[in-house]
Amino acid sequence: MFRNQYDTDVTTWSPAGRLFQVEYAMEAVKQGAAAVGLRSTSHVVLATVNKAASDLSSHQRKVFKIDDHIGVAIAGLTADGRVLSRYLRNECINHSFVYESPLPVSRLVVRLADKAQVCTQRSWKRPFGVGLLVAGLDETGAHLYYNCPSGNYFEYQAFAIGSRSQAAKTFMERRFEAFNGYSRDELIKDALFAIKETLQGEKLTSSICTVAVVGIDEPFHMLDQKIIQEVIDSIEIKEDDAAAATAAADQAPMQEEDKSSEAAPMDI
Repeated sequence: MFRNQYDTDVTTWSPAGRLFQVEYAMEAVKQGAAAVGLRSTSHVVLATVNKAASDLSSHQRKVFKIDDHIGVAIAGLTADGRVLSRYLRNECINHSFVYESPLPVSRLVVRLADKAQVCTQRSWKRPFGVGLLVAGLDETGAHLYYNCPSGNYFEYQAFAIGSRSQAAKTFMERRFEAFNGYSRDELIKDALFAIKETLQGEKLTSSICTVAVVGIDEPFHMLDQKIIQEVIDSIEIKEDDAAAATAAADQAPMQEEDKSSEAAPMDI
């Protein structure tokens, strides 16, 4: 069996300039359940897939409230995500206690990235095997960040992580230019559309997904399953109507061709 001699320690560089243990942690994010985030000028929406590992068990939480103005969605090792969400809560509480104001989202994301980076430079630690989508609202507006196990972080208009997330990214890349002008409800619908893309044909129901919203005059909270199911039903009705309209448009030229072929030939 092939053995990589450069992946026994997180601090060991390969001749190609790679840290394999960090790359393995990033691979753990790709194997996790899908999570998507979308941002407009006034709201940020997070959505995750939370299927149970067994019919006999409940699902694990993938969305965590950090503060009234910040929340996170995770993909990867849920235990690592729980630890990091607790760290983020402590940072928000400490800042609020000292300065009597909410912690800016960008500053919190930098602290989280610094904590993740330390684990890539200590041989007795392992990188966190979880990716976080951080959604928040502060004085500068709405923000959506992705924090990577490598310690990197990026701000996005829309992003998806986890298993089969590329399908959701492709869907959002076709529409992201209009997201800034979207209303809260439109963001929720597109988030559910993106989650549906990651299921690859499996039926989307409110029992296998979680949706959370934060916005102006709207603290971070998770939507009720009944509300989510109503949105899913409205999406399916629109898809059925669109499919029926397309089928009718395809049949119209065929009917015209049949009528023209039935006409009597001209006498010459």
